[in-house]
Amino acid sequence: MSEELVPHPNESLPAPRTGPREVWKKGGRLLSVLLAVNVLLLACTLISGGAFNKVAVYDTDVFALLTTMMLLAALWIIFYLLRTSRCPDAVPYRDAHAGPIWLRGGLVLFGICTLVMDVFKTGYYSSFFECQSAIKILHPIIQAVFVIVQTYFLWVSAKDCIHAHLDLTRCGLMLTLTTNLAIWMAAVVDESVHQAHSYSDSLGNTSHTRLSPDRESAGSTGGRDPCPCSTAICQIFQQGYFYLYPFNIEYSLFASTMLYVMWKNVGRLLASTQGHGHTLSRVSLFRETFFAGPILGLLLFVVGLAVFIVYEVQVSGERDHTQQALVTYYSFNIVCLGLMTLVSLSGSVIYRFDRRAMDHHKNPTRTLDVALLMGAALGQYAISYYSIVAVVVGTPKDLLGALNLAHALLVIAQHTFQNVFIIESLHRGPPGAEPHEMPPKEPCQGLTFNNLDALHTLPACPPTPRLVSPNPESSQEAVAIISAPRCHWRRRCLKDISLFLLLCNIILWIMPAFGARPHFSNTVEVDFYGYSLWAAIVNICLPFGIFYRMHAVSSLLEVYVLS
Repeated sequence: MSEELVPHPNESLPAPRTGPREVWKKGGRLLSVLLAVNVLLLACTLISGGAFNKVAVYDTDVFALLTTMMLLAALWIIFYLLRTSRCPDAVPYRDAHAGPIWLRGGLVLFGICTLVMDVFKTGYYSSFFECQSAIKILHPIIQAVFVIVQTYFLWVSAKDCIHAHLDLTRCGLMLTLTTNLAIWMAAVVDESVHQAHSYSDSLGNTSHTRLSPDRESAGSTGGRDPCPCSTAICQIFQQGYFYLYPFNIEYSLFASTMLYVMWKNVGRLLASTQGHGHTLSRVSLFRETFFAGPILGLLLFVVGLAVFIVYEVQVSGERDHTQQALVTYYSFNIVCLGLMTLVSLSGSVIYRFDRRAMDHHKNPTRTLDVALLMGAALGQYAISYYSIVAVVVGTPKDLLGALNLAHALLVIAQHTFQNVFIIESLHRGPPGAEPHEMPPKEPCQGLTFNNLDALHTLPACPPTPRLVSPNPESSQEAVAIISAPRCHWRRRCLKDISLFLLLCNIILWIMPAFGARPHFSNTVEVDFYGYSLWAAIVNICLPFGIFYRMHAVSSLLEVYVLS
């Protein structure tokens, strides 16, 4: 029998109380945060100012700023990769919880769609390059290069706890994070102005925003447009990249979350250079489930797609068709949100009978996930409360108003109970982790046994010791038999719940991300608040609601793995 101490992979070592590096740690973080705040405020000022007629800021100025930021961030990423490749000791630790495979996989998927969007943008601006500024053609090309470099960087370095050039690394990560947030803001503003222009055209009004040539050509009514999009290929490029904006938005947010975790891990000390964490090896989506959750979730997903298509077709038609489309849309959402609320509540009830210990170890990734879930939900909370006031205080009391009220109330309830379920799930230990009062004093913790008979000679051993046998196959089989907990009904229910919520969140992300705007088709809030105020509320809050759905999907996938 041999004994080996195996500390927790993410348990931080006590930091030295003296030393210039640790004394300057908070100062280095403060310096990088101040850099990010100033750059972000500059980008926010230009992006928001470029959307209005009365501000003398042009879209070429915005493109020039974004292009410069992307070039600087890409150059820093290349420096980082060269530094770590030539000096492996610069990254002595790797955070096992940072950059899980599903998050990196989602980043790659959204990155590919962003590259397609950049191709469409380049083709669109190249259709009338003789009247366009060169920066408009250069911007999507630089963005494509930036996306490729950044995606590779985050794929290979998301888990790094670097210990070289600490202040420079923190500033570089914050600059890259700020660049992604600026790209996100530009995409959100561009899409919001496009939606506002479409709504104004439908009412025969004049838009109060200064539209860039690509947006002007979408609704130009006269010969004042200097760059008309008259060819069929130009219109295909134009419509194509607008439909791909949601993927660009999600890519920027995914990258920002991963960069923030890397920033938190700069200079971090871990007790072990090899963290085991939770992996996705040998994980099947429908293993150890009752199949009720996946089947019901897929059914709602398919029905939701049909409702979304019907809504998009009918809402642009006559008034009667719009009314019917809104009733169908609200009815589906009420059913879906109601089921999600009940399922989330049942998951929280199941946890009352769960004996797994709570995981209280330091985990920047989990802390960020919880903060993003709570913060992003505020967007839908705000829209819902504004809708409730408009419906209750407003004069029209019809079926559509009742559906709108029920929908707003269920959105609040669903976000609340789903957040409770996800946050509690993320703080649960892995399967088989029974609660114990003093984990460090377990007599058999960290023991490796060569003799299987030793298991019966030691008192109070944990139920899942690690076995080592000369034969690798028999060792793996023994580990699987002893360490794998039985497929309990609670685990199956939790897996069903997580898969059901995952599929529902996907369809609830698809609808608003690809253009469903019942907030404007239903005129209750527009008549109550006025178009300008209501448009500002929706355009500010809705992007957070869309991000919440996709972030909930990634969190629920982790919940499924941990269940």
